Amino acid sequence: MKSIADIRKDYASRELNETDCLADPVRQFEIWMDEAITAELVEPTAVLVSTVSPEGRPAARVVLLKGVENGRFVFFTNYLSRKGRHLEANPVIALTFFWPGLERQVNIEGVVERLPSAASDSYFDSRPYKSRVGAWASEQSQPIAGRHVVMARFAQYAAKYALHVPRPPHWGGFAVIPERIEFWQGRPSRLHDRVLYQLQADGSWSRDRLAP
Repeated sequence: MKSIADIRKDYASRELNETDCLADPVRQFEIWMDEAITAELVEPTAVLVSTVSPEGRPAARVVLLKGVENGRFVFFTNYLSRKGRHLEANPVIALTFFWPGLERQVNIEGVVERLPSAASDSYFDSRPYKSRVGAWASEQSQPIAGRHVVMARFAQYAAKYALHVPRPPHWGGFAVIPERIEFWQGRPSRLHDRVLYQLQADGSWSRDRLAP
């Protein structure tokens, strides 16, 4: 293997000044997300979701953000999956967006709550047919003997729900209520720009520059 310690890239395409950031970090995030989409980055909505098990052990995986609604960040999953079980037992979360094409990160920490059933129903009904069947077919995070198991279950549920696929009761959305949001912009010599927002007791956001 090549020496990964020797891999280096100097970031110099942009800068981030805390005085130029909006007072509302969620709106600031939306601007950055729009820029990532406009730049046609690969999977701009991909986000690393970090959870904590009931035993206090961290776990992380990548999902797709599906909305920013009323100041909350929304994604969907199987509630019986590993992340779903973690969040039900310990509803704290961290989200990490990394857009290397823009030399940017956004780190969000907060708590989660389930979306109302009507909101989960609405999004589920908008998904492609095969994705809806797949939500029934996959017992997410459970050991299986082979791919043939999930394919057999897919065929079973496709036959059962040939005309309409209802949302499984174990599948739906989580809303992340942010308490801490950090914007990171890569800069030369590893002297990166970091702007931190923290939610205050009165509902406002503080804003500070952090050392790189």
